[in-house]
Amino acid sequence: MFQEERMQLIIEHLRKHNRISAEEIVTLFDVSRDTARRDLIKLEEQEAIIRTRGGAILPSPPQEFRSYQERLKYVSEEKRAIGKLAAALVRSGETIILDSSTTVQACAENLNGKSCTVITNSLHSAELLSNHTAVQIRLLGGKLDKEQRYVYGTPVIETLSHYYVDKVFIGIGGLTLDGFSASEEEGKIKHQMMKSAKKVIVLADHSKMGRRYGYRFADWTLVDVFITDQMPNQEWIDFLTEQQVDLLIPEPTQEKEL
Repeated sequence: MFQEERMQLIIEHLRKHNRISAEEIVTLFDVSRDTARRDLIKLEEQEAIIRTRGGAILPSPPQEFRSYQERLKYVSEEKRAIGKLAAALVRSGETIILDSSTTVQACAENLNGKSCTVITNSLHSAELLSNHTAVQIRLLGGKLDKEQRYVYGTPVIETLSHYYVDKVFIGIGGLTLDGFSASEEEGKIKHQMMKSAKKVIVLADHSKMGRRYGYRFADWTLVDVFITDQMPNQEWIDFLTEQQVDLLIPEPTQEKEL
């Protein structure tokens, strides 16, 4: 089988299953691990995939805002690892804000009944945390976005302006050295959440770095901690050091990166 034909079949597999591992490529196409690695490198160079530890996922289409249920299908192991590390930063007795992103929802999943107060505009996180008796939930009120499963609008921003909390966890769809971007409605809420916290913790996997959306809502001066899944390049490391932003990366899984 020619490489181009095999690469097309890899893409078709990703469209059906959302992700593929190197071992699956080896098994499916009866090739060596080095061949699988070369295929993924070439696909990455063509911007057809995003390589992960041990495999690949499909990139999100630029400027596309999918429904919350659709985004839940793409909660990768990398996002779950980011969420788990973020949850470890929460201390008993703290009041925290969780935004409506799927990466932050992974943080909510890992609170494990910690005694804390959670303020959120995410219906999904509120429902998830309702099973934890030690967690007090304050669900913000406003207009309901049925597709994205979050509450938005002026009442949300107004209520947030009266809070002063210990930590806020913000998931970012687009981040560059210039700052953070999202849809306008979502961006305004995230900005107020960031202003309401003593410590701002940004969560984003490496695929979000360099991506821009239409509304820039904040810059790095508001951020204390950045959690991502891979070590960024030297330019980013130097920038984060200059901005005095702590960089945290989850411990690697047993599966090694290609």
